[in-house]
Amino acid sequence: MSDTLPDSTAADAAETPLHDDAQIVARGLWKRFQQGSGPSFDAVKGIDLEVRKGEAFGFLGPNGAGKSSTMRMIAGVSPVSDGELRIFGMDPAVDGPTIRGRLGVCPQEDNLDQELNVFDNLYVYGRYFGLPKQVVRERAGELLEFAKLTEKSKARVDELSGGMKRRLTIARSLINKPDLLLLDEPTTGLDPQARHLLWDQLFRLKHAGVTLVLSTHYMDEAEQLCDRLVVMDKGVIVAEGAPLELIRAHSTREVAELRFGAGEHAAHAELLGDLGERVEVLPDRLLVYTEDGEEVLARTHERGLQPLATLVRRSSLEDVFLRLTGRTLVD
Repeated sequence: MSDTLPDSTAADAAETPLHDDAQIVARGLWKRFQQGSGPSFDAVKGIDLEVRKGEAFGFLGPNGAGKSSTMRMIAGVSPVSDGELRIFGMDPAVDGPTIRGRLGVCPQEDNLDQELNVFDNLYVYGRYFGLPKQVVRERAGELLEFAKLTEKSKARVDELSGGMKRRLTIARSLINKPDLLLLDEPTTGLDPQARHLLWDQLFRLKHAGVTLVLSTHYMDEAEQLCDRLVVMDKGVIVAEGAPLELIRAHSTREVAELRFGAGEHAAHAELLGDLGERVEVLPDRLLVYTEDGEEVLARTHERGLQPLATLVRRSSLEDVFLRLTGRTLVD
């Protein structure tokens, strides 16, 4: 693949989406950073993607994969280095203010105004969009109810729990009734109850017609929320599709987990290698990818092996993610 598309080809591709209702279209999209006087670094390397109206679209990838760089280009706060990007059919470099007026952005870190109470955080933010005072007041009240924060309307931000602050940040991003909501790691740091409450609210937004684009490192979150997603690694898209499609394409129906004594897993993997499509050796267990996990357990016992513990589970998006991006920690 060449580093850039010819101007006419890239423009035609970006301006001619595969679907008439596409709200984001990227063709040959690059993000390049100049590191002082040294060589440049390509964070995003010629990706193509399309997000359709009303869907929930996800970006998965390890640290440094290019997710945040892509999200920032879509949000119009980071310029495109090469390729073409269209949001609502418009060019962010030309129509940035118009595009941002139709976007809601929920950053990874809550950046609420600590000096204002809950209601005023919504009210002041709404005034930035030039909305009339009465409209902002009504909208702020609706969003407090949506975020289940009505009883906290006069509370200071530092009095809120982490889940409440996250709900307020999302509510604030909705003050302008956006057509497209960008969410960067929306539930990081939340306990399970707060995460599920937030998921419920995002489902309601999607059903109301808001297009959701989110980055997350929680595989269960991506499976629950996303209609489609891309897996990014080292600046490129390595897989794209609905969660179940990706699992079918890159994993097996089930995974049998077998735990043996310390230091025994590699040797046992050789004895069990024919029982599944593939066998993965981890420090504390073997993973046998198979269509029938119970059969793997039965045949393991038939061969005289006695695992200390076993588990049969369905393949998950996490299995796909780790197969495509590896288990090595990326700093």
